[in-house]
Amino acid sequence: MSVHYDREGPVAVVTVDRPERRNAIDSETADALLDAWTRFEEGDAAVGVLTGSEGTFSAGADLKAMDLNDSPEGWLGFTRERVSKPTIAAVEGPCVAGGLEMALWCDIRVASETAEFGCFERRFGVPLVDGGTQRLPRVVGLGRALDMILTGRAVDAETAERWGLATRVVDAGEAREAAVELGERIAEFPQETVLTDRAAVYDGVGTPLQQGLGLEGWHGSRALRTAEAGADRFAGGEGRGGEGIEREE
Repeated sequence: MSVHYDREGPVAVVTVDRPERRNAIDSETADALLDAWTRFEEGDAAVGVLTGSEGTFSAGADLKAMDLNDSPEGWLGFTRERVSKPTIAAVEGPCVAGGLEMALWCDIRVASETAEFGCFERRFGVPLVDGGTQRLPRVVGLGRALDMILTGRAVDAETAERWGLATRVVDAGEAREAAVELGERIAEFPQETVLTDRAAVYDGVGTPLQQGLGLEGWHGSRALRTAEAGADRFAGGEGRGGEGIEREE
């Protein structure tokens, strides 16, 4: 199997497993990725983690097979789809070309110190067609995105963290474990507001401020019962003084 779907408590881990091809995506793998993320969306896992096997995230489309199709879901199988639950990319080693586009599809990117990001397809005239031209500027800003897209430069983990492309950097070999731990932490929160706040962010991106505020208000109104229950817990003494808040050490 080129894609594995595993459960670690509330977290679903989707792993691309084609190490002989640097976890590049052919049509069979693209179909399997769509199936995996459909399974995640329809199942009870709270958070999904996307990663690659044997120290490589993904080199993107398999340019030897060249058998991908421009489906409504995206060339790589899922990159035009939107799931309703949080997703995290766990990046070891190369995360380039379509691999970068898959990582950008995720909400959060946890990278090991071995991670390398880049639009390496620039060398071969292959276009970014799995969301890279739209998501990368939203994550790192227009100037840095154009730098990466037009020059095909390599970006290491330290630079990626500084730019906001990677939100956390961990030791080599620890990206998956760190991503699962982060997913478990997210899963501990009241899920209704996790989902409504996430949806408000995505629905509001690119809209005028007033329109975005309206979207935020609508999404937030759907979680008022959860908010009332949380207020009762706080009034009862839970979480005082910032108890339960993640802090940098």
